Amino acid sequence: MSNEATLHSQQEVMHGAHDHHDHEHHHEDSFISKYVFSMDHKMIAKQFLITGIIWAIIGAFFSVLFRLQLGFPDATFPWLESILGHWAKGGRISPEAYYALVTMHGTILVFFVLTAGLSGTFSNLLIPLQIGARDMASPFMNCLSYWFFFLASLVMMTSLFVQTGPASGGWTMYPPLSALGDASIGSKIGVDLWLTSMALFVVSQLLGGLNYISTLLNMRTKGMAMTKMPLTIWSFFFTAVLGVLSFPVLLSGFILLLMDRHAGTSFYLSDIFIAGKALANEGGSAILYQHLFWFLGHPEVYIIILPAMGMVSEVLAVSSRKPIFGYLAMIGSLFAICILAFLVWAHHMFVTGLNPFLGAFFVLLTLLIAVPSAIKVFNWITTIWKGNIHFTPASLFSIGFVSTFISGGLTGIWLGNSSIDIHLHDTMFVIAHFHIVMGVSAFFGMFAGIYHWFPKLYGRFMNQTIGFIHFWVTMIGAYLIFWPMHYEGMAGMPRRYYDISGWSSFKQFGGLNEFISIVVILVFAVQLLFVFNFFYSIFKGRKMTTQNPWNATTLEWTTPIHAGHGNWPGEIPEVHRWAYDYSKDGRDFIPQTEPIGPNESAH
Repeated sequence: MSNEATLHSQQEVMHGAHDHHDHEHHHEDSFISKYVFSMDHKMIAKQFLITGIIWAIIGAFFSVLFRLQLGFPDATFPWLESILGHWAKGGRISPEAYYALVTMHGTILVFFVLTAGLSGTFSNLLIPLQIGARDMASPFMNCLSYWFFFLASLVMMTSLFVQTGPASGGWTMYPPLSALGDASIGSKIGVDLWLTSMALFVVSQLLGGLNYISTLLNMRTKGMAMTKMPLTIWSFFFTAVLGVLSFPVLLSGFILLLMDRHAGTSFYLSDIFIAGKALANEGGSAILYQHLFWFLGHPEVYIIILPAMGMVSEVLAVSSRKPIFGYLAMIGSLFAICILAFLVWAHHMFVTGLNPFLGAFFVLLTLLIAVPSAIKVFNWITTIWKGNIHFTPASLFSIGFVSTFISGGLTGIWLGNSSIDIHLHDTMFVIAHFHIVMGVSAFFGMFAGIYHWFPKLYGRFMNQTIGFIHFWVTMIGAYLIFWPMHYEGMAGMPRRYYDISGWSSFKQFGGLNEFISIVVILVFAVQLLFVFNFFYSIFKGRKMTTQNPWNATTLEWTTPIHAGHGNWPGEIPEVHRWAYDYSKDGRDFIPQTEPIGPNESAH
């Protein structure tokens, strides 16, 4: 009996057990086991998504608050005092509160929204559905993965309400600022809570990632060879591998930082004076922390963008009614990005006194990442080329993703060159670059995924008109916010500064900063419209009447509209062809489950 056949029979046995189990316990399916501590991957995906949306509102609102300070440094907003209390006395955000807001904005959006919210939602939802599995390899570990994320969220949320305020050392939490409680008010208990929260978060990511990898390698349905998997699944696979290999390094960096803070060690501290008094710490290096942080920090960028790339590939093929162009090249470029992601971390450290000879290697490897990224871009454009495009909010966000990925990625070529980076490092140019290529693009991928798979999650559709408004305002707004920042950065305007109006060289940007801040408020308002659309549609959206509303070929659209735990009521369907048979042999689409005819090629 072949391996595949054995696996298939094992799954059938499990399926039999499942049915029996479900039948016995159906009346005991309480609210708690169904909605709270659920083991169904679809429910866990919803939990990740809704938690992520709540965090996204908080993180984005923080950016609105600190943009008020940047755009209107001399104005007072009395209502701020009623929200922030003594952090905004007289209606002006205090410098300490400003740094705390910047720090929490970065932490929340990078980790809690674009890592947990994006991968947690879509890896959970789609891996079992698209490979033909009844659930994850370990549903219990999957449930734990969400609850560790929830605990991390609670701890991070708590830090917003402590007396001395949340951590304010920037989302990278560099020592010595973060290693010394006396360094600033934002270096006190807020940093301990931040580190504890992030440690719990890493556990959540590892539990999830190991689960995704094992499910995908061991539980594919009969006929689902790796080369027949949709690109979404490939991207989730590489994302999980990146996370499992790099998150532990970050955790070790955090543990050493906690020891420096509380156990009197000197991993990161040496020759430090506070208020003229020398500290006893000797022999440590703050640069060590940067190496440990960026060894995760750079793969983290790809942990965020790869799932978006996979979903965009899927949505573009479905909405162009064309096979994805260069399927194997797409997998190859995902793999190349995955390898290179681990070899470029020191490009964040060109100005730390890094040996220039070593820097040259990191420049070369950094610029090499442009190759697989370009392959993907050309393949997306060729997929849309001469396609019969159906414009939906999902397809617009996918096209928007390709646009922001190109324009944001191009500026990375400047920053990847160490000689230019010396001038541009820690300026608004860097902010502009990574917000467009990683922040906006990843959000566009996430929005595309939400609009496209919403019917699968809730059995209803989101409102399309609101979706179109959401897309156009966000797309135009994103460029109006981040494009001008490139010019500020080229003029040398530093990032993270509380007030730049005192510098004669940056005074000229006063009007521009005001303009950016106004656009930020408009774009934030439209995100609230999206959130309304999302929650309203869960209960009142147009009902899904057919199993396969987008006429897609992949397996998730073969399950019932409201699939129970186990996904398919009968046998798991068998797969015969790859995921992208669109506009083939005179037919609009051919599902993966349809056997290949005698005169047909497999691709």
